[in-house]
Amino acid sequence: MSNSLKDIRKKISGIKNVQKTTRAMKLVANSKLKKAVEAAKRSEMYSKKLNEVFNEIINKALSNGNMFEKNDILFVDKERQVRMVDIIFVTSDKGLCGGFNSNTIKAVMKLVNQYKSEDIKIRLRGIGKTGIRYFKFNEIELYDQSLTLSSNPTDEGASEFVMKAVEDYVNGITDKVIIIHNGFKNMLTQEIRVSEILPFCIDLNEISKEKGNNGEVLIEPSDSEKSILEELAKQYINYNMFYALIDSLAAELGSRMQAMDTATKNASELVKELTVKLNKARQAAITTELVEINAGVEAMK
Repeated sequence: MSNSLKDIRKKISGIKNVQKTTRAMKLVANSKLKKAVEAAKRSEMYSKKLNEVFNEIINKALSNGNMFEKNDILFVDKERQVRMVDIIFVTSDKGLCGGFNSNTIKAVMKLVNQYKSEDIKIRLRGIGKTGIRYFKFNEIELYDQSLTLSSNPTDEGASEFVMKAVEDYVNGITDKVIIIHNGFKNMLTQEIRVSEILPFCIDLNEISKEKGNNGEVLIEPSDSEKSILEELAKQYINYNMFYALIDSLAAELGSRMQAMDTATKNASELVKELTVKLNKARQAAITTELVEINAGVEAMK
């Protein structure tokens, strides 16, 4: 019986130590999450303004009859057959964040299988140690990878990584570039986001509504819309990559905070159950001792 009591006490002590760790990880994730969410919100505001300026300059370029050539980043060839697709995925560098990474990997594999069924070749470009380890373990080739960007996203790093895919697209090696990441929705939920960044899709219907509107952007000289638009396109693509990293980091921290909160609560419940079990075992031991004492007294009469 003493061994049983000792084992239960040891389990309770071990669970309490784990509980301290999960509680600390939850607090750290919560602290980092606030900063990540603020960064994601600022990026979203920048995106909206960039879209406005971008559409306005496209409007001016179309009004002036400017056309894009085949080697331009904005050139869209409607006859171009999709034979090769670059998929950039973002996962976390660390674990203990619930189903965050598994959901991203499932979305990537679903897209890969979809394109394979259409006889389209796929190249995977991975960001984040967790996803990279998964695909290497399953012997799935990665064309490019980054082991540092996920936990420490920078504008320069995002630009350097995504522009390799852009260069291959412009040179005709690939026909489409897609970014997949698990994005932040709120403190409790995340959602998979799939962004097709190339070919660059321009909503001509939306732009046509704005024709004749002078807008806020004035360009001097008037024939320089094309060069400005190409620079904006690069900025927009770089932003998409950087925003995916920031958004993914916020979602990762939210998922980890939730996972650690659940683990802490489960540990508390387990400690309660083991405490009840310990008390019952202790009571049983006391009862056994009393019975033995009474038996001894009776034997001495």
